Amino acid sequence: MTLQYRRKAALSLRRRKRFSPLMLVGLSIPVVLALIALAVFILPRLGSHAAAVNGDCTLIVPANPLSAQGLARPYRLVTTDQANGPCNESNKAQAAFVQGAVIDPATGQISIYNPLVIDKGTRPAVAPVVPKLPANGIVALWFGFNGNNLTLQGTNGSLAQGRCINGANGSIFGQFAYCNAPAFFRAANQAIGAGLLNPPPIGTANDGKPCPSVRDFGVVDMDQSDNVVTSYLVKANGQTAQMTAANMNTLQNAQAQVNGSDNRLLAVALDGALGCTPWMAPDLADPGHMLPALPLNELQAAAHQAPPVALVPAGDPMVLNNNQPDLNKTNAYRRGVDQSPAATPGAASTTAYCRHLLAIGPTRIQLDMQFTQGQNSPDPAAANTLFTFLAQRFVATYGPNGLNCVGLLNMPDPVAVTTDANGVAISATFNAGNTDTQNTQNTQNANPATGVNATPTAGATTPATPTAMPTSSPTAVPTTGTNGTPTPTTGPKTSPTATPTPSPTTGPTTSPTATPTPSPTANPGN
Repeated sequence: MTLQYRRKAALSLRRRKRFSPLMLVGLSIPVVLALIALAVFILPRLGSHAAAVNGDCTLIVPANPLSAQGLARPYRLVTTDQANGPCNESNKAQAAFVQGAVIDPATGQISIYNPLVIDKGTRPAVAPVVPKLPANGIVALWFGFNGNNLTLQGTNGSLAQGRCINGANGSIFGQFAYCNAPAFFRAANQAIGAGLLNPPPIGTANDGKPCPSVRDFGVVDMDQSDNVVTSYLVKANGQTAQMTAANMNTLQNAQAQVNGSDNRLLAVALDGALGCTPWMAPDLADPGHMLPALPLNELQAAAHQAPPVALVPAGDPMVLNNNQPDLNKTNAYRRGVDQSPAATPGAASTTAYCRHLLAIGPTRIQLDMQFTQGQNSPDPAAANTLFTFLAQRFVATYGPNGLNCVGLLNMPDPVAVTTDANGVAISATFNAGNTDTQNTQNTQNANPATGVNATPTAGATTPATPTAMPTSSPTAVPTTGTNGTPTPTTGPKTSPTATPTPSPTTGPTTSPTATPTPSPTANPGN
């Protein structure tokens, strides 16, 4: 994911006053008026000093999470440290998400089921659907989080039952985790080898280039392949429900809650803008409907992404351990997204990753401006269009607070974004002279240089400030808690072969909030 933008929650102050029934009417009226004035003029000003949202939450995994009953049991969200404030699934900045998939080894069919997350101590707005799983089906789960650090907590051994991985060597990934993913991908790849499962071609985009995949250097960022495509329905009282046609009909005033993820950015925003179709599979919670999903994105990319292929590098903030490269953690992450483990640190070189990113990313972003600058921004607080969102995302990734490509390559950022008075990116320019002309391995994404400081977005109408790098806060360094469970420190992201279909994804067409991840200020991975 990219740089995680902090959201503030307004602090509401509630005060009670009791008035004696013997109070004279003449005195009560001024007091009431004074209270009204207090509420109108004073309290809003006090509340404007917003408290920071707690970015570290814990997700309680139900028993037997890979079974049909376990999938239908809601996951419960709680705060990791009570001193940092509560965690609520209805809060966009704290929402956690679960994406499940099952493959039938006999047929190769993949189906999707997204378990529900609720606040601990509450009930779902609508009880989750109990899925019908195939005999001998292999189930896996992936997790996403809109905050900083999501810790998994077991229920009666559920983490072991689900073979859940939250990190490695006492250090959690941050926003990402998975359960039984390697077994799922082994079964899927065996089905592909046997001809039972056929990932569809990625197709051709409106720009004449191959449609992007999650391993395309034209769209990856500092921490690729993280988070999920899951969305939920949230009622005004905070209760949540699965995103299904029946629930939308029942809960007509509920709002969509989505995971700010690279997978959603690709499968919803970019595919929609570029005329591409994501690979989708049947939704076991909503018969007759199809869904995109993280495992489908990874399997399709593994099958069809042309070289150079983007794989999680050693400098990815989610695989660092105490701000240092950790090959075991890098490979633990890679196994969860169907990527080959790196035999040596050099095989996961951040410098090589940066070189490909520099050669391919700015060119593709600039080429696709004609299709993305008219699309809504996935995060209006970060950028005003999809184009400027992608531009600032590249700047954050390339800079010293991201992968530090600027230092590793000793080459300036070829992209510059301009922000308005609120820090929202409103335009971008490209310096073709700063691209890496040494990289000749990739041709499918290449297009001619268009000149120095070319191609700003549609002109800004408000006073703007040029900036070379969106600001960010460092990721908290996780530590190992009691009982060996990795916990973060308190810190500051019905087709047998699941072939593509033109059917739309169930749910409101809410733009993804592909919020970026905070990253360490130093990047030792090279």
